[in-house]
Formats: sequence, C-alpha cells, structure tokens
Amino acid sequence: MPPREKGTFRTPDLVEIVRLDPTVKLDVRYATANNFVGRPVYTQARAFLQRPAAEALVRVHRGLQPKGYGLLVFDAYRPWSVTKLFWDVTPRAKRAFVANPKKGSKHNRGCAVDLSLFDPATGSEVEMPSAYDEMSPRASPDYSGGIAESRARRDLLRSAMEAEGFTVEPNEWWHFNCRGWREYPILDIPFEGIGLIPASHSVRAK
Repeated sequence: MPPREKGTFRTPDLVEIVRLDPTVKLDVRYATANNFVGRPVYTQARAFLQRPAAEALVRVHRGLQPKGYGLLVFDAYRPWSVTKLFWDVTPRAKRAFVANPKKGSKHNRGCAVDLSLFDPATGSEVEMPSAYDEMSPRASPDYSGGIAESRARRDLLRSAMEAEGFTVEPNEWWHFNCRGWREYPILDIPFEGIGLIPASHSVRAK
C-alpha cells in the first residue's frame, strides 16, 4: 500500500502531455521490454503530468525548437505500485537510482519527468553522455567525461528545464522534478483510471 501522508494536498489534475502538444515525442520504455526490468510494466505507452508541470514542459519543448531540438519523453506520472516493483528488483548497490516506496516518488505525484532531446529533422534521439536509466557515474548531470557535444546537449536540456522551474535529479541527467511537487499526493492510479481520480485525494489528513 502507498504510504499514508499527513496534510492537505491539491486535487490531482493529470494531463496527457501529447494532448497539449502532439509534437512532443514519446518513447515510453516501461510499456516495452526495453527497460532495466526487462519486461513491460505499463499497459499503455502514455505520459501524464500535473497540469502546471505539463504546461511548463510544453513551453520548454517549444523553446527548444528554434535550436533544432524537441523533447523526447520516456516517463512521467508513475503509479506507486510500479515504484514498489522497481525497488524490489533493483540490487541494493544500485538503489540510489530508484525511489524508496516507503517515501514514494515525485513520479507518483505526477511531478517528475524523464526525458531527453530528439532531432526533429530525423525523429531520432540525440546522443547523451549515458543511456536512459543507465545506473553508472555517466548518468550524473555533472559527469565531465565522454564527448563534449553530448555534454553540451545534456546541459542545454538542463538549462531549458531549469528556466521553467524544474530541477534535475542529482544522479540522473534525464530526471527533472517540477516546483510545487510537495503539494500533490502520492497516487497509485493506473493510466486507464486517470480521469476517474476521486476528489478525496485532495485531502489526506491523518
């Protein structure tokens, strides 16, 4: 069961990112076997964020277009049960790369997004210093090795996201958290149930 939280929270308003801008590209890895678990953990290849975060993300995407890039989204809102699965299958030595389900994840609140850049001319993902979900030092947003061009693209993504109020995760260049994430509750709603979230999620004071 998700952790019980004290306090009053905003009513969730999860928005499908591509409904705000269909030119944002999706590569929802957890709906495929191309992820660190090795099998699909989502039944649908969709990406949702709380409305303020989704709107800010679209602004980032549109701001990058004159520079020759677009946003490629790997993951956004993540049900708590998936966070629990990730914790259970990750070796202890690598758990710095996954959220502890006892505390929940910013993804569970609809306030975190995993993403990269793509080239609109080709539709292809650009090269970054590490692969997505790579649990190595290369995943750090401050990693100084590798190819300079890859680091420059990583830093461009970071600066564009930070300009809209997102902050990068300390050990994952692709993971960004939106401002105000503490205002939303931890959710364990499957994608199919989004839009059916009860109003009771707005207040969970115990």
